[in-house]
Amino acid sequence: MGIFGTDGVRGVANRDLTAELAVDLAVAAAHILGEVGAFADTRPTAVVARDPRASGEFLEAAVVAGLASAGVDVHRLGVVPTPGAAYLTAFLEADMGVMISASHNAMPDNGIKFLSRGGLKLDDDLEKLIEQRLQEPWDRPIGAGVGRIGDSHAGVGAYIKHLVASAPGRLDGLTIVLDCANGAAYETGPKVFEELGAKVIAIHAEPDGLNINLNCGSTHIEDLQRAVVEYGADAGFAFDGDADRCLAVDAKGELVDGDQILAILALAARDAGTLTDNTVVATVMSNLGFVQALTAAEITVIQTSVGDRYVLEAMRSGGYNLGGEQSGHVIMSDHATTGDGVLAAVNVAARMVMTGESLASMASVMKRLPQVLVNVPDVDKARADTDPVLRGEVAIASAKLGDTGRVLLRQSGTEPLVRVMVEAATHEEATAVAEHLAEVVRTNLAL
Repeated sequence: MGIFGTDGVRGVANRDLTAELAVDLAVAAAHILGEVGAFADTRPTAVVARDPRASGEFLEAAVVAGLASAGVDVHRLGVVPTPGAAYLTAFLEADMGVMISASHNAMPDNGIKFLSRGGLKLDDDLEKLIEQRLQEPWDRPIGAGVGRIGDSHAGVGAYIKHLVASAPGRLDGLTIVLDCANGAAYETGPKVFEELGAKVIAIHAEPDGLNINLNCGSTHIEDLQRAVVEYGADAGFAFDGDADRCLAVDAKGELVDGDQILAILALAARDAGTLTDNTVVATVMSNLGFVQALTAAEITVIQTSVGDRYVLEAMRSGGYNLGGEQSGHVIMSDHATTGDGVLAAVNVAARMVMTGESLASMASVMKRLPQVLVNVPDVDKARADTDPVLRGEVAIASAKLGDTGRVLLRQSGTEPLVRVMVEAATHEEATAVAEHLAEVVRTNLAL
Protein backbone atom coordinates (compact mmCIF):
# COMPACT_ATOMS: atom_id res chain seq x y z
CA MET A 1 0.00 0.00 0.00
CA GLY A 2 1.40 3.44 -0.94
CA ILE A 3 2.14 6.29 1.42
CA PHE A 4 -0.22 8.66 -0.41
CA GLY A 5 -3.79 8.60 0.86
CA THR A 6 -6.87 10.28 -0.54
CA ASP A 7 -5.41 13.70 0.27
CA GLY A 8 -1.60 13.60 0.28
CA VAL A 9 0.66 11.95 2.85
CA ARG A 10 -0.68 11.99 6.40
CA GLY A 11 0.21 10.46 9.75
CA VAL A 12 1.47 11.14 13.26
CA ALA A 13 4.12 13.83 12.94
CA ASN A 14 7.66 12.74 13.83
CA ARG A 15 6.62 9.09 13.92
CA ASP A 16 4.90 8.32 10.61
CA LEU A 17 5.64 11.64 8.95
CA THR A 18 9.26 12.44 9.77
CA ALA A 19 11.59 15.24 8.76
CA GLU A 20 13.59 12.73 6.72
CA LEU A 21 10.50 11.62 4.81
CA ALA A 22 9.49 15.25 4.24
CA VAL A 23 12.88 16.04 2.69
CA ASP A 24 12.72 12.98 0.46
CA LEU A 25 9.15 13.70 -0.63
CA ALA A 26 10.05 17.28 -1.53
CA VAL A 27 13.04 16.18 -3.61
CA ALA A 28 11.04 13.48 -5.38
CA ALA A 29 8.17 15.88 -6.09
CA ALA A 30 10.58 18.44 -7.54
CA HIS A 31 12.04 15.85 -9.90
CA ILE A 32 8.76 14.31 -11.02
CA LEU A 33 6.92 17.57 -11.59
CA GLY A 34 9.90 18.81 -13.57
CA GLU A 35 9.94 15.73 -15.77
CA VAL A 36 6.23 15.98 -16.64
CA GLY A 37 6.66 19.55 -17.81
CA ALA A 38 5.22 21.44 -14.87
CA PHE A 39 8.32 23.58 -14.63
CA ALA A 40 9.13 26.50 -16.87
CA ASP A 41 12.47 26.79 -18.70
CA THR A 42 13.80 29.05 -15.95
CA ARG A 43 14.66 27.93 -12.44
CA PRO A 44 11.58 26.23 -10.93
CA THR A 45 9.67 27.89 -8.09
CA ALA A 46 7.48 26.59 -5.31
CA VAL A 47 5.25 28.01 -2.59
CA VAL A 48 5.11 26.33 0.82
CA ALA A 49 2.36 26.93 3.37
CA ARG A 50 1.25 25.31 6.62
CA ASP A 51 -1.40 25.35 9.30
CA PRO A 52 -0.42 26.38 12.87
CA ARG A 53 0.47 22.90 14.23
CA ALA A 54 3.73 22.83 16.17
CA SER A 55 5.01 20.00 13.97
CA GLY A 56 4.39 22.14 10.91
CA GLU A 57 7.38 24.23 11.86
CA PHE A 58 9.95 21.45 11.47
CA LEU A 59 8.12 19.85 8.55
CA GLU A 60 8.09 23.20 6.73
CA ALA A 61 11.84 23.49 7.28
CA ALA A 62 12.35 19.96 5.93
CA VAL A 63 10.18 20.49 2.85
CA VAL A 64 11.84 23.81 2.08
CA ALA A 65 15.30 22.24 2.48
CA GLY A 66 14.40 19.38 0.17
CA LEU A 67 13.05 21.66 -2.53
CA ALA A 68 16.00 24.07 -2.38
CA SER A 69 18.49 21.20 -2.45
CA ALA A 70 16.82 20.03 -5.68
CA GLY A 71 17.31 23.47 -7.27
CA VAL A 72 13.87 24.94 -6.58
CA ASP A 73 13.39 28.55 -5.45
CA VAL A 74 10.97 28.58 -2.51
CA HIS A 75 8.46 31.20 -1.36
CA ARG A 76 7.43 30.54 2.24
CA LEU A 77 3.87 31.71 2.83
CA GLY A 78 3.67 30.89 6.55
CA VAL A 79 0.27 30.03 8.03
CA VAL A 80 -2.27 30.06 5.19
CA PRO A 81 -5.41 27.95 4.54
CA THR A 82 -5.11 25.12 2.03
CA PRO A 83 -7.25 26.99 -0.55
CA GLY A 84 -5.00 30.01 0.02
CA ALA A 85 -1.94 27.92 -0.82
CA ALA A 86 -3.68 26.70 -3.97
CA TYR A 87 -4.69 30.23 -4.99
CA LEU A 88 -1.21 31.63 -4.35
CA THR A 89 0.45 28.82 -6.30
CA ALA A 90 -1.45 30.13 -9.32
CA PHE A 91 -1.26 33.83 -8.40
CA LEU A 92 2.52 33.74 -7.97
CA GLU A 93 2.87 31.58 -11.09
CA ALA A 94 4.77 28.96 -9.11
CA ASP A 95 5.55 25.62 -10.66
CA MET A 96 4.32 23.73 -7.62
CA GLY A 97 2.80 24.25 -4.20
CA VAL A 98 3.06 22.40 -0.91
CA MET A 99 0.55 22.54 1.95
CA ILE A 100 1.58 21.11 5.31
CA SER A 101 -1.59 20.24 7.22
CA ALA A 102 -3.66 17.37 8.55
CA SER A 103 -6.89 19.29 7.98
CA HIS A 104 -9.49 18.37 10.64
CA ASN A 105 -7.28 15.74 12.33
CA ALA A 106 -6.06 16.13 15.90
CA MET A 107 -2.92 18.15 16.60
CA PRO A 108 -0.39 15.25 16.77
CA ASP A 109 -1.12 14.40 13.11
CA ASN A 110 0.21 16.28 10.12
CA GLY A 111 0.31 15.90 6.37
CA ILE A 112 1.98 17.02 3.18
CA LYS A 113 -0.10 17.83 0.13
CA PHE A 114 1.42 18.72 -3.25
CA LEU A 115 -0.12 21.01 -5.85
CA SER A 116 0.85 21.36 -9.50
CA ARG A 117 1.10 24.57 -11.50
CA GLY A 118 -2.18 26.45 -11.28
CA GLY A 119 -2.85 25.19 -7.75
CA LEU A 120 -4.30 21.85 -8.82
CA LYS A 121 -4.21 18.67 -6.76
CA LEU A 122 -2.03 15.90 -8.19
CA ASP A 123 -3.68 12.90 -9.79
CA ASP A 124 -2.98 9.32 -8.66
CA ASP A 125 -0.42 8.67 -11.40
CA LEU A 126 1.76 11.61 -10.40
CA GLU A 127 1.61 10.63 -6.74
CA LYS A 128 2.71 7.10 -7.65
CA LEU A 129 5.65 8.47 -9.62
CA ILE A 130 6.71 10.65 -6.68
CA GLU A 131 6.53 7.65 -4.38
CA GLN A 132 8.60 5.54 -6.77
CA ARG A 133 11.26 8.24 -6.93
CA LEU A 134 11.78 8.35 -3.15
CA GLN A 135 15.44 7.85 -2.19
CA GLU A 136 16.54 7.09 -5.76
CA PRO A 137 20.01 8.41 -6.66
CA TRP A 138 20.03 11.91 -8.20
CA ASP A 139 22.46 14.56 -9.37
CA ARG A 140 22.60 17.27 -6.74
CA PRO A 141 23.04 20.84 -7.95
CA ILE A 142 25.89 22.81 -6.41
CA GLY A 143 26.97 26.42 -6.25
CA ALA A 144 24.52 28.74 -7.96
CA GLY A 145 22.39 25.72 -8.92
CA VAL A 146 20.81 25.30 -5.51
CA GLY A 147 17.46 26.91 -4.82
CA ARG A 148 16.99 30.13 -2.89
CA ILE A 149 14.54 30.62 -0.01
CA GLY A 150 12.48 33.70 0.80
CA ASP A 151 9.32 34.75 2.61
CA SER A 152 6.30 35.97 0.65
CA HIS A 153 4.93 38.51 3.11
CA ALA A 154 2.26 39.76 0.71
CA GLY A 155 0.77 36.31 0.16
CA VAL A 156 -1.92 36.37 2.86
CA GLY A 157 -2.99 39.87 1.81
CA ALA A 158 -3.35 38.80 -1.82
CA TYR A 159 -5.50 35.83 -0.81
CA ILE A 160 -7.72 38.03 1.39
CA LYS A 161 -8.13 40.50 -1.46
CA HIS A 162 -9.13 37.61 -3.76
CA LEU A 163 -11.80 36.38 -1.33
CA VAL A 164 -13.25 39.85 -0.87
CA ALA A 165 -13.42 40.30 -4.65
CA SER A 166 -15.13 36.90 -5.00
CA ALA A 167 -18.07 37.90 -2.80
CA PRO A 168 -21.25 38.69 -4.75
CA GLY A 169 -22.13 41.55 -2.39
CA ARG A 170 -21.33 43.27 0.87
CA LEU A 171 -22.31 42.03 4.31
CA ASP A 172 -23.21 45.30 6.02
CA GLY A 173 -25.73 44.80 8.82
CA LEU A 174 -24.86 41.18 9.54
CA THR A 175 -23.41 39.95 12.82
CA ILE A 176 -21.41 36.79 12.20
CA VAL A 177 -19.63 34.43 14.60
CA LEU A 178 -16.62 32.63 13.14
CA ASP A 179 -15.09 29.54 14.75
CA CYS A 180 -11.60 29.46 13.28
CA ALA A 181 -10.65 26.10 14.87
CA ASN A 182 -7.41 27.68 16.13
CA GLY A 183 -6.31 26.88 12.62
CA ALA A 184 -5.12 28.36 9.37
CA ALA A 185 -8.08 30.75 8.91
CA TYR A 186 -7.61 32.53 12.24
CA GLU A 187 -6.47 35.65 10.38
CA THR A 188 -8.01 35.41 6.92
CA GLY A 189 -11.55 34.47 8.00
CA PRO A 190 -12.27 37.45 10.27
CA LYS A 191 -10.46 39.93 7.99
CA VAL A 192 -12.48 38.94 4.92
CA PHE A 193 -15.81 39.27 6.72
CA GLU A 194 -14.78 42.58 8.31
CA GLU A 195 -13.65 44.06 4.98
CA LEU A 196 -17.05 43.16 3.55
CA GLY A 197 -18.79 45.09 6.32
CA ALA A 198 -19.94 42.39 8.73
CA LYS A 199 -19.63 42.67 12.49
CA VAL A 200 -17.41 39.71 13.36
CA ILE A 201 -17.11 37.79 16.60
CA ALA A 202 -14.19 35.38 16.26
CA ILE A 203 -13.83 32.40 18.60
CA HIS A 204 -11.04 29.85 18.73
CA ALA A 205 -8.87 32.27 16.75
CA GLU A 206 -5.74 32.16 18.92
CA PRO A 207 -3.62 29.25 17.67
CA ASP A 208 -0.68 28.27 19.85
CA GLY A 209 0.51 25.28 17.83
CA LEU A 210 -1.18 22.82 20.18
CA ASN A 211 -4.87 23.74 20.20
CA ILE A 212 -5.82 23.31 16.53
CA ASN A 213 -9.19 21.51 16.18
CA LEU A 214 -9.27 20.97 19.95
CA ASN A 215 -12.99 20.80 20.80
CA CYS A 216 -13.66 23.47 18.20
CA GLY A 217 -14.11 24.07 14.50
CA SER A 218 -16.27 22.14 12.06
CA THR A 219 -15.85 18.84 13.93
CA HIS A 220 -17.03 20.32 17.26
CA ILE A 221 -19.59 23.05 16.61
CA GLU A 222 -21.10 23.19 20.12
CA ASP A 223 -19.17 26.35 21.08
CA LEU A 224 -20.27 28.04 17.86
CA GLN A 225 -23.90 27.13 18.48
CA ARG A 226 -23.75 28.63 21.97
CA ALA A 227 -21.93 31.76 20.79
CA VAL A 228 -24.39 32.54 17.99
CA VAL A 229 -27.31 32.43 20.42
CA GLU A 230 -25.43 34.27 23.18
CA TYR A 231 -24.41 37.18 20.94
CA GLY A 232 -27.70 37.29 19.04
CA ALA A 233 -25.80 36.83 15.80
CA ASP A 234 -27.42 36.34 12.40
CA ALA A 235 -25.34 33.23 11.67
CA GLY A 236 -22.12 31.44 12.47
CA PHE A 237 -19.56 29.54 10.42
CA ALA A 238 -17.08 26.91 11.60
CA PHE A 239 -13.92 26.08 9.66
CA ASP A 240 -11.62 23.10 10.06
CA GLY A 241 -7.89 23.27 10.71
CA ASP A 242 -6.86 24.12 7.16
CA ALA A 243 -10.12 25.93 6.30
CA ASP A 244 -10.98 23.98 3.18
CA ARG A 245 -14.41 23.22 4.62
CA CYS A 246 -17.07 24.95 6.69
CA LEU A 247 -20.34 24.23 8.41
CA ALA A 248 -22.88 26.84 9.44
CA VAL A 249 -25.21 27.60 12.35
CA ASP A 250 -28.42 29.61 12.05
CA ALA A 251 -29.59 32.32 14.46
CA LYS A 252 -31.26 29.75 16.69
CA GLY A 253 -28.10 27.67 16.96
CA GLU A 254 -29.26 24.93 14.58
CA LEU A 255 -26.70 23.18 12.37
CA VAL A 256 -26.68 23.91 8.64
CA ASP A 257 -24.56 21.18 7.07
CA GLY A 258 -22.60 20.93 3.84
CA ASP A 259 -25.58 19.62 1.85
CA GLN A 260 -27.68 22.61 2.88
CA ILE A 261 -24.85 25.05 2.16
CA LEU A 262 -24.40 23.49 -1.27
CA ALA A 263 -28.15 23.71 -1.94
CA ILE A 264 -28.20 27.40 -0.97
CA LEU A 265 -25.27 28.17 -3.27
CA ALA A 266 -26.73 26.10 -6.12
CA LEU A 267 -29.98 28.05 -6.05
CA ALA A 268 -28.07 31.32 -5.84
CA ALA A 269 -25.96 30.40 -8.87
CA ARG A 270 -29.03 29.20 -10.79
CA ASP A 271 -30.82 32.48 -10.11
CA ALA A 272 -27.74 34.44 -11.18
CA GLY A 273 -27.43 32.39 -14.37
CA THR A 274 -23.93 31.23 -13.44
CA LEU A 275 -24.55 27.54 -12.66
CA THR A 276 -22.97 25.59 -15.51
CA ASP A 277 -25.55 23.37 -17.22
CA ASN A 278 -27.75 23.79 -14.11
CA THR A 279 -25.71 20.96 -12.59
CA VAL A 280 -24.14 20.34 -9.19
CA VAL A 281 -21.66 17.59 -8.30
CA ALA A 282 -22.05 15.86 -4.92
CA THR A 283 -21.21 12.44 -3.44
CA VAL A 284 -23.25 9.32 -2.76
CA MET A 285 -23.32 10.34 0.91
CA SER A 286 -25.31 13.49 0.17
CA ASN A 287 -28.64 13.37 1.92
CA LEU A 288 -31.55 12.22 -0.22
CA GLY A 289 -33.34 15.40 0.80
CA PHE A 290 -30.62 17.38 -0.99
CA VAL A 291 -31.15 15.46 -4.22
CA GLN A 292 -34.92 15.78 -3.97
CA ALA A 293 -34.77 19.54 -3.35
CA LEU A 294 -32.44 20.27 -6.26
CA THR A 295 -34.36 17.97 -8.58
CA ALA A 296 -37.53 19.89 -7.70
CA ALA A 297 -35.64 23.08 -8.57
CA GLU A 298 -34.71 21.56 -11.96
CA ILE A 299 -31.05 21.29 -11.04
CA THR A 300 -29.24 18.09 -12.01
CA VAL A 301 -27.21 16.34 -9.31
CA ILE A 302 -24.25 14.17 -10.32
CA GLN A 303 -23.06 11.90 -7.49
CA THR A 304 -19.53 10.54 -7.10
CA SER A 305 -17.63 8.36 -4.65
CA VAL A 306 -16.94 9.92 -1.25
CA GLY A 307 -14.02 12.34 -1.25
CA ASP A 308 -13.52 15.86 -2.54
CA ARG A 309 -10.95 14.64 -5.07
CA TYR A 310 -13.70 12.64 -6.82
CA VAL A 311 -15.99 15.66 -6.79
CA LEU A 312 -13.20 17.70 -8.35
CA GLU A 313 -12.55 15.07 -11.02
CA ALA A 314 -16.21 15.02 -12.03
CA MET A 315 -16.36 18.81 -12.08
CA ARG A 316 -13.30 19.07 -14.31
CA SER A 317 -14.37 16.32 -16.70
CA GLY A 318 -17.84 17.83 -17.12
CA GLY A 319 -16.86 21.48 -16.91
CA TYR A 320 -19.13 22.08 -13.91
CA ASN A 321 -18.45 24.95 -11.51
CA LEU A 322 -20.11 23.91 -8.24
CA GLY A 323 -19.73 20.78 -6.12
CA GLY A 324 -19.25 19.61 -2.59
CA GLU A 325 -19.74 17.20 0.26
CA GLN A 326 -21.97 16.88 3.29
CA SER A 327 -18.88 17.42 5.46
CA GLY A 328 -18.64 21.03 4.28
CA HIS A 329 -16.18 20.83 1.41
CA VAL A 330 -17.67 23.22 -1.15
CA ILE A 331 -15.83 23.78 -4.41
CA MET A 332 -16.66 26.94 -6.34
CA SER A 333 -14.36 26.49 -9.31
CA ASP A 334 -15.01 29.94 -10.75
CA HIS A 335 -12.98 31.22 -7.79
CA ALA A 336 -10.98 28.29 -6.41
CA THR A 337 -9.31 25.03 -7.41
CA THR A 338 -10.22 23.29 -4.16
CA GLY A 339 -12.74 23.51 -1.36
CA ASP A 340 -12.62 26.88 0.41
CA GLY A 341 -14.49 27.30 3.70
CA VAL A 342 -14.17 31.08 3.89
CA LEU A 343 -15.26 31.51 0.27
CA ALA A 344 -18.34 29.34 0.82
CA ALA A 345 -19.22 31.12 4.07
CA VAL A 346 -18.94 34.58 2.51
CA ASN A 347 -21.18 33.57 -0.39
CA VAL A 348 -23.83 32.14 1.94
CA ALA A 349 -23.76 35.32 4.04
CA ALA A 350 -24.02 37.47 0.91
CA ARG A 351 -27.05 35.45 -0.17
CA MET A 352 -28.69 36.29 3.16
CA VAL A 353 -28.21 40.01 2.51
CA MET A 354 -29.31 39.83 -1.13
CA THR A 355 -32.54 37.90 -0.39
CA GLY A 356 -33.30 39.34 3.03
CA GLU A 357 -33.86 35.79 4.24
CA SER A 358 -32.52 34.24 7.41
CA LEU A 359 -30.09 31.35 7.16
CA ALA A 360 -32.74 29.04 8.62
CA SER A 361 -35.19 30.07 5.90
CA MET A 362 -32.65 29.51 3.13
CA ALA A 363 -31.60 26.13 4.56
CA SER A 364 -35.23 24.99 4.68
CA VAL A 365 -35.17 24.63 0.89
CA MET A 366 -34.23 21.01 1.60
CA LYS A 367 -35.65 18.66 4.18
CA ARG A 368 -32.82 16.64 5.65
CA LEU A 369 -33.96 13.03 5.91
CA PRO A 370 -32.85 11.12 9.02
CA GLN A 371 -29.60 9.32 8.19
CA VAL A 372 -28.16 6.42 10.20
CA LEU A 373 -24.68 5.00 9.65
CA VAL A 374 -23.56 1.68 11.16
CA ASN A 375 -19.97 0.46 10.80
CA VAL A 376 -19.61 -3.32 10.76
CA PRO A 377 -15.99 -4.36 11.50
CA ASP A 378 -14.10 -7.62 10.99
CA VAL A 379 -15.95 -8.77 7.87
CA ASP A 380 -14.97 -9.77 4.34
CA LYS A 381 -15.75 -6.42 2.74
CA ALA A 382 -14.83 -7.69 -0.74
CA ARG A 383 -18.04 -9.77 -0.80
CA ALA A 384 -20.32 -6.88 0.14
CA ASP A 385 -21.38 -6.33 -3.47
CA THR A 386 -21.73 -9.99 -4.42
CA ASP A 387 -23.14 -11.93 -1.46
CA PRO A 388 -26.59 -13.10 -2.67
CA VAL A 389 -28.27 -13.05 0.76
CA LEU A 390 -27.06 -9.52 1.51
CA ARG A 391 -27.99 -8.27 -1.96
CA GLY A 392 -31.45 -9.74 -1.52
CA GLU A 393 -31.98 -8.08 1.85
CA VAL A 394 -30.77 -4.74 0.50
CA ALA A 395 -33.22 -5.03 -2.40
CA ILE A 396 -36.11 -5.80 -0.04
CA ALA A 397 -35.23 -2.87 2.22
CA SER A 398 -34.86 -0.49 -0.71
CA ALA A 399 -38.22 -1.54 -2.12
CA LYS A 400 -39.92 -0.93 1.24
CA LEU A 401 -38.35 2.53 1.57
CA GLY A 402 -39.30 3.46 -1.99
CA ASP A 403 -38.90 7.15 -2.79
CA THR A 404 -38.87 8.08 0.91
CA GLY A 405 -35.43 6.64 1.66
CA ARG A 406 -32.44 4.69 0.42
CA VAL A 407 -29.76 2.16 1.38
CA LEU A 408 -26.05 2.52 0.72
CA LEU A 409 -23.34 -0.04 1.54
CA ARG A 410 -19.71 1.11 1.31
CA GLN A 411 -16.48 -0.77 1.82
CA SER A 412 -13.82 0.91 3.94
CA GLY A 413 -10.70 1.75 1.96
CA THR A 414 -8.32 0.89 4.81
CA GLU A 415 -10.06 -1.56 7.19
CA PRO A 416 -12.02 -4.86 7.02
CA LEU A 417 -15.14 -2.80 7.48
CA VAL A 418 -18.49 -2.32 5.75
CA ARG A 419 -20.46 0.88 6.31
CA VAL A 420 -24.24 0.56 6.22
CA MET A 421 -26.03 3.85 5.61
CA VAL A 422 -29.81 4.16 5.61
CA GLU A 423 -32.06 7.18 5.10
CA ALA A 424 -35.77 7.06 5.82
CA ALA A 425 -38.74 9.26 6.64
CA THR A 426 -38.18 8.80 10.38
CA HIS A 427 -35.08 8.18 12.49
CA GLU A 428 -36.70 5.09 13.98
CA GLU A 429 -37.27 3.51 10.58
CA ALA A 430 -33.75 4.34 9.42
CA THR A 431 -32.27 2.83 12.60
CA ALA A 432 -34.31 -0.34 12.31
CA VAL A 433 -33.34 -0.93 8.67
CA ALA A 434 -29.68 -0.11 9.29
CA GLU A 435 -29.39 -2.43 12.29
CA HIS A 436 -31.11 -5.26 10.40
CA LEU A 437 -28.77 -4.94 7.41
CA ALA A 438 -25.75 -4.63 9.71
CA GLU A 439 -26.68 -7.96 11.28
CA VAL A 440 -27.00 -9.52 7.81
CA VAL A 441 -23.50 -8.22 7.02
CA ARG A 442 -22.09 -9.68 10.27
CA THR A 443 -23.71 -13.04 9.66
CA ASN A 444 -22.93 -13.51 5.99
CA LEU A 445 -19.56 -11.75 5.63
CA ALA A 446 -17.91 -12.91 8.85
CA LEU A 447 -14.19 -13.57 8.51
